[in-house]
Amino acid sequence: MTFLAQSVTSIEAGPAIGLLTILVSAALTENILLTRFLGLCPFLAISRNLKSAFGMGLAVIVVTTCTVWLNSLLYQHVLKPAEAYGVPAESLKLILFIVVIAAFVQLLEMVIERISLKLYFALGIFLPLITVNCAILGAALFMVNKGFTGLDALMYGFGCGLGWFVAIVLMAGIRWKLRKARVPAALEGPGIALIVAGIMAMAFVIFTGMIKT
Repeated sequence: MTFLAQSVTSIEAGPAIGLLTILVSAALTENILLTRFLGLCPFLAISRNLKSAFGMGLAVIVVTTCTVWLNSLLYQHVLKPAEAYGVPAESLKLILFIVVIAAFVQLLEMVIERISLKLYFALGIFLPLITVNCAILGAALFMVNKGFTGLDALMYGFGCGLGWFVAIVLMAGIRWKLRKARVPAALEGPGIALIVAGIMAMAFVIFTGMIKT
């Protein structure tokens, strides 16, 4: 494990290696859900059904990838230059990021409704609630803190969404298997789900420190 970490971090190649490092780091070593515990509410609610979890995960990937990139452009080319005129960029970025996420989710909701009504009704209230999914807003804020721009921001957003997707699909698969397991009555439902989520989080801890961005 140590050898792998040293091998990856010691590579000084072209931008492709840098983008791959950002992707792996965002999806595994800094998984937005299992290491930072953001987006737990839809994670626990939607993971009861594998198909709904898959659809929700894909929606989060699309929203996170696009909004992190858009927010990166707005922050670098609108808010940062506006600081020269006394505009408080750090204070306004939260409002701007939420507006961008809300607008994009509204667009995605209309697209899903046209393409798949079954998925649209399966996601239910949690589709518009992607707007306030703290994992998506958190990814945008982490992007600013890390100083990512352009393709780096795009890859970081994709990695965060991919990590959330992997986590919810794994949870949905485990909960489907648990239907045939003998779970104590006191732990049925949310109880066993929280225990499984905790075990998954501990499993992802093994990736910590392998790659850092």
